[in-house]
Amino acid sequence: MKTNLLILDPHGEEYQKALKPEFSELSIRACKTEYEVGDFIEKARILLAFNISDKLIQKAANLKWIQALGTGVDSILSLPSLPKGVLVTSTRGIHGPQMSELAMLLMLALTRRFPDTVRNQDKAVWDRWPAELLLQKKAGILGLGVVGEEIARKCKAFGMTVYGINRSRKEVGAVDRFFGLDGLLTVAREVDFFIIVVSLTSETRGMVGAEVISAMKPTAFLLNLARGEVVDEKALIQALKLGTIAGAALDVFYEEPLPQGHPFWKMKNVIVTPHIGGTSTFYVRQVLPIFQENLRRYLRGERHTLINRVEH
Repeated sequence: MKTNLLILDPHGEEYQKALKPEFSELSIRACKTEYEVGDFIEKARILLAFNISDKLIQKAANLKWIQALGTGVDSILSLPSLPKGVLVTSTRGIHGPQMSELAMLLMLALTRRFPDTVRNQDKAVWDRWPAELLLQKKAGILGLGVVGEEIARKCKAFGMTVYGINRSRKEVGAVDRFFGLDGLLTVAREVDFFIIVVSLTSETRGMVGAEVISAMKPTAFLLNLARGEVVDEKALIQALKLGTIAGAALDVFYEEPLPQGHPFWKMKNVIVTPHIGGTSTFYVRQVLPIFQENLRRYLRGERHTLINRVEH
């Protein structure tokens, strides 16, 4: 009897095409939306997806393993109807290139006032100003996982000094000064860019609160590429309105999509991006090596050895 694999993703057919030649023991159903799944969810033993609704997971009577397509799995683990004992694995480790490039793009855009340039182009206004540089600026990175390390390396290429903050001690060649979590305020006071790429946990939820934000220099910028809930949004809005920090670039928010009436949309000192940090045009190729290896191990019965297994 074949093992049923449900792929729930707009690029599902690409995954299916890549998997079929090697995994003949799988019966694969690729769906772009939940509306296409039908009763296959009742038979599925393996799910490959970014997210799934609780309404659909309620029907997953035979589900044994979820391979999440992202790093964060909080939305999956918080499902009220998630069956007990279901294995959950992530794609942690693949997002360094795209996340670090977005961080550099946003820092350059903020420091060079690039949004003002684009607005002036829309109005056919010729206006010039001296360029601020990343050279000799200080970047503080909260979270030294794969993404944080890659951002650090790119910062060094721009001649920046890098401060790293991490729960556990890590030797990262591109980090000039390392701090534990107790050094959060110290780093916030000193850096020109405070970059958040830490995972969302009970410990990190609200970690960047009013105290941290108020410690930042009035010339400093905050970048959140992690999860909206890591930052106290009200405190950030207040700081941006009062000008106690220079600005922010935000890829993640409490509520997504960001509601139309939200203050961030209209703030001239804020860059809003629609949670695109982890995306890439070759994402399927980034995911496949992890998922293929996990499939091999799972089908051999080596479930305790799955890559990026999440304890819950």
